[in-house]
Amino acid sequence: MKDNFKQPIGLTSAEVDQRTKEGKVNRAVNDQAKTAWQIIKENTFTYFNLIFLVLSILLVIVGEYKDLTFLPVIIANMIIGIVQELRAKRVLDKLNVMNTTKIAVIRDGKEEVIPIEHLVLGDVIVLQTGDQIPADGQVISGTLRVNEALLTGEADEIEKDVGTELMSGSFVVSGKAYARLEKVGKNSYVSKLTLEAKAMNSKEGSEMVRSINKLIKWVGIIIIPCGIALFIVARYVNHLNLADSVVSMEAAVIGMIPEGLYLLTTIALALAAMRLARSQVMLHDMKSVETLARVNVLCVDKTGTITEPKMEVEKNIP
Repeated sequence: MKDNFKQPIGLTSAEVDQRTKEGKVNRAVNDQAKTAWQIIKENTFTYFNLIFLVLSILLVIVGEYKDLTFLPVIIANMIIGIVQELRAKRVLDKLNVMNTTKIAVIRDGKEEVIPIEHLVLGDVIVLQTGDQIPADGQVISGTLRVNEALLTGEADEIEKDVGTELMSGSFVVSGKAYARLEKVGKNSYVSKLTLEAKAMNSKEGSEMVRSINKLIKWVGIIIIPCGIALFIVARYVNHLNLADSVVSMEAAVIGMIPEGLYLLTTIALALAAMRLARSQVMLHDMKSVETLARVNVLCVDKTGTITEPKMEVEKNIP
């Protein structure tokens, strides 16, 4: 092992500065997560809310504030959705496979300890017992025994000699070696794994909510001509004043929109999400509850890792 263990020179300060400017730094960029503003916007600016906004404006214009009793239902539905998604975002933001904060690196021929976010592509790091590998690299000197259980689910120790690839997120069980970083930041294996776990699907995943949204959309389209027709009848056929015409039209239109159904669905999903959270279950959003309820078969391998749905049963052995 001594013949195989030589300290390299590592990068120079000028090379580190240049690669830092080029963005080749070991800093994961979570470009898939929704911002707080995006969550608020998606729950506020909906077609469902637009219909009620128009009705509210009409009632305010004619001064019929007492008929705005439908607003608490809409506001409650909106707030529940925003709060649940912000809670999920906070949990996902904390999700990180990397526990190491600092690592020994060789620069200008000298060993120094720096935060893992300051590592750059091509840096030579020193790995020894207990260290977590901060980025993908290759052993250039020395020998290690590595545990990759966090990444693969396999608890076996794997020997890494010169020229062997190292995956970020794995732990050094024994030995000492120098490794050159080949993939850093969001290009490293552990960053891709973390981003994949944090990714939130932009499409509506809940069949129930999707069906309600579809119903609201069609109802919203139909009530526009209906509302205009009802207003014309009240104003010019029944000769009611403007305020009474608007109130009459609003009362008929509100009855066509199932806002109570929307609120009950949101409350049911929110309560289910809270119960799962108490059992340490992490949800991307509260609508994941319905997705979980629709699962009939969950495929896992021997380590308990969820696998892709590509397996086929060949024969049944009683």
